[in-house]
Amino acid sequence: MLIAADKFKGSLTAVQVAARVTAGLRRVVPDLEVEALPVADGGDGTVDAAVAAGFQRREVRVAGPLGQEVTAAFALRGDTAVVEMAEASGLQRLPSGVLAPLTASTYGSGELLRAALDAGARSIVFGVGGSATTDGGAGMLSALGARFLDEEGEPPAPGGGGLARLARADLSGLDPRLSSVDLVLASDVDNPLTGPKGAPAVYGPQKGASPDDVEALDAALTHFAKVLEGAIGPRAVEYALAPGAGAAGGLGYGALVLGARFRPGIEIMLDVLGFAPALARASLVITGEGSLDEQTLHGKAPAGVAAAARAVGKEVVAVCGRLALPPEALGRAGIRRAYPLTDTEPDIAKCLTDAGPILERVAERIARDFLV
Repeated sequence: MLIAADKFKGSLTAVQVAARVTAGLRRVVPDLEVEALPVADGGDGTVDAAVAAGFQRREVRVAGPLGQEVTAAFALRGDTAVVEMAEASGLQRLPSGVLAPLTASTYGSGELLRAALDAGARSIVFGVGGSATTDGGAGMLSALGARFLDEEGEPPAPGGGGLARLARADLSGLDPRLSSVDLVLASDVDNPLTGPKGAPAVYGPQKGASPDDVEALDAALTHFAKVLEGAIGPRAVEYALAPGAGAAGGLGYGALVLGARFRPGIEIMLDVLGFAPALARASLVITGEGSLDEQTLHGKAPAGVAAAARAVGKEVVAVCGRLALPPEALGRAGIRRAYPLTDTEPDIAKCLTDAGPILERVAERIARDFLV
């Protein structure tokens, strides 16, 4: 039995999900062999998943999205690091939860990457998601040695809004170690940088951007790419149109400028976490996340787990807080059956506050359906 589930956001971490499912299964089959491999798709929880898989947790003080110092973590095993941008620049790092769509910066994410380089990383999986920022990765690039100046020769204000005043970009001071590192941009979104499907239009409102803010940020990021074209040539515009450029408020764009290669977050994380050998040992796979919905089918962790399992003929069931997919959609994704908490406890508020005990009861049902 392999449990490879993501977090139930706001209720349980991926590690807690695995523990609760294990407890429920063993109530029905006490001697059941269970292997837990918490998974993530590059968003928040990615470092925790890596640590659960045997990576070492490293902590460092970096700048939060509004410049305040925060303690952020990355994961390291050998010369491979897993860096999660949300640890430094995520929504949860905003003081008192105050949204700042125009001024939040990814500078701390660049400091995290630098810390991974300092720790000896030669391969970095850069998980992006859950960001508070829409600065195109300008802050991150600054932390790694890039210089951005306005017409007066001063650095523009932090955040995406300040990029409207950008006049010159100099990337010659970027950390030279970046040229010899395998940097992988791990994301579950493939949006371009700007336009109707770009970072400001699609994700800006989630970060507090008004319609006027969205328009201003889209213009500022378009201008940012144009200024970078003067520094690195036509690649700057090509990167802006590339899949993943719009991830994490355009941080994906900054990563592509650094030479990163884009891979679906769950795909690269399954590789890094050692999913294939664990899958080979499993007779049944349990995956899941807080909400199984249309988004799940577009690169989220359960869909990636199910696709990998189906490729080798392994059966998959899913646990979730709420289920918003019909059985035929689940079947197409490779999930035989889904078990939402709401089937056991119809009160959604209780499903959020008592997710752990309810999930154990759900796991008992799975054991009776598939193992007895």
